[in-house]
Amino acid sequence: MNPASWLRMQTVLLARHAMATRFEIVLYGRSQSRLRAAGEAALAEVERIEAQLSIYHPTSEMARVNACAARQPVRVSPSVFRLLEQARQLHRESGGAFDIAIAPLVRCWGFMDGSGSWPDPREVDRVRRQVGMQHVILDEENLTVRFDGEGVMLDLGAIGKGHAIDRAVETLREAGVASALLHGGTSTVNGIGKPPEEDAWKVAIESPSGDGAAPRLLATVPLRDEALSVSAVWGKCFEHEGKTFGHVLDPRAGRPVSNAVLAAVVLPSATESDALSTALLVAGPEGHEKIAQLRPGMRTLVVGAGANHYRAHSKGIALKMRESIVKTCGNG
Repeated sequence: MNPASWLRMQTVLLARHAMATRFEIVLYGRSQSRLRAAGEAALAEVERIEAQLSIYHPTSEMARVNACAARQPVRVSPSVFRLLEQARQLHRESGGAFDIAIAPLVRCWGFMDGSGSWPDPREVDRVRRQVGMQHVILDEENLTVRFDGEGVMLDLGAIGKGHAIDRAVETLREAGVASALLHGGTSTVNGIGKPPEEDAWKVAIESPSGDGAAPRLLATVPLRDEALSVSAVWGKCFEHEGKTFGHVLDPRAGRPVSNAVLAAVVLPSATESDALSTALLVAGPEGHEKIAQLRPGMRTLVVGAGANHYRAHSKGIALKMRESIVKTCGNG
């Protein structure tokens, strides 16, 4: 399309609060009314997915699973069952670094309804026996979910937002939208096509900053019919004995992630980029190669935590800084 045609393009900006964050869409096209209708339908789809998956909505499918699956099989909708199967596969592929059956640990560390607190180590040991997808039995023939014991609980927080964005993107494409950018809380973003007079959507990743210092640009990631997800340890956090602990937990170790502070993944699927950015953050620099090889063409970035610096490791994501070391004064 020539530049003169782009000048006739209309722009629509829409936003809605869902999944405890702000979803935003920018759309380009010929008809403002059609763009607005498509965008509203996409955001309505995000709300529908939230109503299915949120464990905080007592009428959701996942809330019903958590309440009943230890006592009897619980039937779920085909789309939710497929998502649970996908989560199980990602758990296997990541060596347990991604695990939706982590909810007992999230509650134990005080992140389910607060900003976190240091738990009794004996309680952590007890809860760890309830964590893991090995406790979740999926019956494909009957579309049911069952737990193998009491205390098991699912939390799709590390995959649900990406799944909602994928469904929203499908809605936009079905409506004929060829140029749009959609993000959920800036942690997962999907670029459809490209913006006017550009080769791709360009999304910034900021470097970690210590002691409240202003963040610097770590990388600019081009997206064209792709999704970028960024997982980081900041957000919900608490201090204990002079150290800061973030809300991202390692399901294998039963404690907050400590060897990395940020991870990013680019893939065509926002569902997979969302889940695998969490897996990469948990795996850290030592597990970078394993995670980066899980999908062909996958672009990755992980920032490891050092004593007085952060070191970035990337595959397919160009760093803006001359060196891969980002100095900081804080403990991250």
